[in-house]
Amino acid sequence: MSARHVFLIDLDGTVYRGAQTIASGVRFVHRLQAAQQPYLFLTNNTTRTPQMVVSKLAGHGIETDTAHIYTPSMATPSYLLAKHPKTQIKVFVIGEIGLLTALLSHPEIILDDQHPDYVIVGMDTDLTYHKIRTATRAIRQGAIFIGTNADLNLPAGAELLPGNGSQCAMIAAASGVQPIFIGKPERIIIDYALAQFGWQQSDAIIVGDNYDTDIRAGFNADVATLLTLTGVTTAADLVGKRQPTRVVNNLDEYVL
Repeated sequence: MSARHVFLIDLDGTVYRGAQTIASGVRFVHRLQAAQQPYLFLTNNTTRTPQMVVSKLAGHGIETDTAHIYTPSMATPSYLLAKHPKTQIKVFVIGEIGLLTALLSHPEIILDDQHPDYVIVGMDTDLTYHKIRTATRAIRQGAIFIGTNADLNLPAGAELLPGNGSQCAMIAAASGVQPIFIGKPERIIIDYALAQFGWQQSDAIIVGDNYDTDIRAGFNADVATLLTLTGVTTAADLVGKRQPTRVVNNLDEYVL
């Protein structure tokens, strides 16, 4: 890859796996930093603020700052504000601190559980029937349904937990409306991440472990892809599928 490439790096399965550090992923980031190669951590996780992500990375041996973090929580208000410039936007939100903090940092966006313009659904481990009911009612009344990401499951050690895509599926079934998804594998998050820094698709390469999120995001956004076999996707999973730009067993194999 050209030295001008910016690396859009997934986290879970690439740099760490829950509480476990993936050493090759950490060394890869250290090499990028030493070479002063531009990078951005691009995660679908909306439960953490950028500072919380920075703190988690520090626990895995990576020193970075919030300028190197981008999530659907950040892309979602950018999407809303682009659709409604200089207009107050009323939202009902299902989600945790990462999503709420990002949305409410914009004074144009206000909470409204009665007549929202948008229902925004992010991962919520305190999801209740009341929240589902409120979201469904608002969507049936005309609110636009946005899901921060479509991940059906989240890896947690040997267990797969229900993800935000599963939450959205329940609301979609109840409301009869499918959501607009912001995060990977949709190109929306890629477009906003690149635009924020003035980068072009040809400048970027997406690095990740999950074919269905990271690699498909690259396909959808016309961005080069680097798959590391340290997480979800195995070599056998690639048989008969469109191939990533590059596949490595681990990121130690990738030469800058």
